[in-house]
Amino acid sequence: MTADSRADLRPSSPPLTERQEARRRRILDASAQLAARGGFDAVQMREVAEAAGVALGTLYRYFPSKIHLLVATMQDQLQHMHTTLRKRPPAGADPAERVAETLMRAFRALQREPQLADAMVRALTFADRGVSPEVDTVSRLTTAIILDAMGAEHPTPSQLSAVRVIEHTWHSALITWLSGRASIAQVKIDIETVCRLIDLTAPGAGTGAGGGAPESESQSQSQSQSAPARAPSN
Repeated sequence: MTADSRADLRPSSPPLTERQEARRRRILDASAQLAARGGFDAVQMREVAEAAGVALGTLYRYFPSKIHLLVATMQDQLQHMHTTLRKRPPAGADPAERVAETLMRAFRALQREPQLADAMVRALTFADRGVSPEVDTVSRLTTAIILDAMGAEHPTPSQLSAVRVIEHTWHSALITWLSGRASIAQVKIDIETVCRLIDLTAPGAGTGAGGGAPESESQSQSQSQSAPARAPSN
């Protein structure tokens, strides 16, 4: 993605002062630590405020609810993953391989903290319209991670559609793994399978040199047009 595109991913809100940013950082760290130890139920606003060293009212000014807080924690985790992936980008030979590798690396990072992963995913699942801006930011970050792995600076509508399907599959695979209904091996297969959409939606994929119908379809149409008309049988 271009620098301008990445800038668009940042939520439109007044910048925090250095002191406010440090306070927000402590809150997010406290949320992640409590979730990592005890999951969703362990993240109680009063305990978070105490662990972060802030007043309960201050915590609510930053995050109006536990769901807001855990979705913001997910956003923070994804930003950290994005930074790490930029430092060590995937080495796959083609976009589909790179995206699959990227998502599995992100999955394994969450796998190391299953209680934290479960808390964040449950928050995303429970989020209502009041948390839409925060959820949208999580989605945009996930999209940015996938597009960076693809190397797609100017994705087409078809590519963006494929990315959305890949995001849905990754999220669903995470839920099924957390619930014990899928193994890591099955998750890997599902991710690699859905990433094949990237090849199918690449510019020029499945079209002739002129960008028209696929070759087999063009041949069929040509044969149909050149075949002599037959009189109906009696």
